[in-house]
Amino acid sequence: MFNHLLSLLIWLPILGAIPVLLAGSGRPNAARWISLLVAIATFVASLCLLPQFNAADGAKQLLENHVWISSLGVNYGLGVDGISVALILLTTFVGILVIVGAWEVIQTNPHQYMAAMLVLEGLMIGVFCATDALLFYVFFEAMLIPMFILIGVWGGPRRVYATLKFFIYTFFGSIFMLVGLIYLYLQAHTFDLAALASLPLSMKEQTWLFFAFLIAFAVKVPMVPVHTWLPDAHVEAPTGGSVVLAAVMLKIGGYGFLRFSLPIVPDAADAYAWVVIGLSLVAVVYIGYIALVQEDMKKLVAYSSVAHMGFVTLGIFIAFMLVRGTNNLDAAKLGMQGAMVQMISHGFVSGAMFSCIGVMYDRLHTRQIKDYGGVINVMPWFGFFYVLFAMANSGLPGTSGFVGEFQVILASFQANPWIAFFAAFTLIIGAAYTLYMVKRVLWGDITNPHVAEMKDINGREWFVLGAFAAAVLALGIWPQPLIHLMDASVSQLVTQLGNHKI
Repeated sequence: MFNHLLSLLIWLPILGAIPVLLAGSGRPNAARWISLLVAIATFVASLCLLPQFNAADGAKQLLENHVWISSLGVNYGLGVDGISVALILLTTFVGILVIVGAWEVIQTNPHQYMAAMLVLEGLMIGVFCATDALLFYVFFEAMLIPMFILIGVWGGPRRVYATLKFFIYTFFGSIFMLVGLIYLYLQAHTFDLAALASLPLSMKEQTWLFFAFLIAFAVKVPMVPVHTWLPDAHVEAPTGGSVVLAAVMLKIGGYGFLRFSLPIVPDAADAYAWVVIGLSLVAVVYIGYIALVQEDMKKLVAYSSVAHMGFVTLGIFIAFMLVRGTNNLDAAKLGMQGAMVQMISHGFVSGAMFSCIGVMYDRLHTRQIKDYGGVINVMPWFGFFYVLFAMANSGLPGTSGFVGEFQVILASFQANPWIAFFAAFTLIIGAAYTLYMVKRVLWGDITNPHVAEMKDINGREWFVLGAFAAAVLALGIWPQPLIHLMDASVSQLVTQLGNHKI
């Protein structure tokens, strides 16, 4: 079983979607229970990675390799390092919560909704496991289909516009990635990522490939200026779609940089790191100000995600500046580690924030901040969770939101104090837009009579918000297990940054 554990993790939710679909609309409870059991089984299988994985070894482990398309030299190649394991655990954890969160909320064809969620979960795990570039690309593209369906079928009034914009942006970026992969294949005659990492490339070749990958992964993160699809997708998506999109799908952009830009085109990545650092700082500062003026809660948290993901790309590329500029490997490792912790933390915090907004929307059917006020008077337990997640979103020490951002700021300071200054500025802006939203939603007198009729969270919502709260506090108070899990893999990545191909 453990020889094919990664395949099990990928295909269990995908194949598990079949009996969910077969349950049909006539047996919605059967579909819900089957999907929950599949999600729990996938999570348990992901926990089996931990005893099988040697955290002291930074190389890919639990390898699977089978010939897929022999004429092209394409293999079904899977393997994980510490970063992959952490992201897989995040994916399976969130997978259970989105199923539970949608239990009573999705009344229209719940079997199709649950099946789409399970397929999406399996494809995202596939991205984190793939060691063959073409297999990575297949999973990378296939994710668009279930998310397109989730937004397009169960989304809001402008769901068709949002789905088309989401698809066009992400597919546009992927085309550049495909062209880059074809070029690499013609040079190396293989799609194996390890072989591509050792392929000698001139600076001109690296530059073209770097920008091809940059466009593809920048759209996924998303980075400024290709971020405008995200707020629309979030606003129109059902709550579960927003949670998965923010908690896991955005991380695939950052993960792509680690697997393609860093090892395959290291010299170009070093030469143009300033481009990514500059765009990351724009995301951190400018997008924070855009979030400050939003009146739709989902749109505010969506812009917040762009700002927080700016820390991920900043941490990754500040490491280049530190390794090649000052040869400060410890600081580079700190920055890279901070980026990885921020990815996991943002998964918990953003997923929790969108879940909270979903709880309010289920009761009042509006996301406009002005329609609320005084919510804590009738929903005290909800108010407790909402304030906790808002503090984490603001980077409060003791929550997961602080750990990764602090590491990235500390590493940035050793590269350039001005970069650290602008990066740290997000803590002020983040607190401003998040707490301003909390003030208007939770506090004050009740002015809307419909708010007075709102009921506090039920058992199902308690489970979802409680699980997110436990994760946010556990990572904030004791981040060492996560850092240890990824430490050797991060160290190996930082070492690779110093490799030259020219």
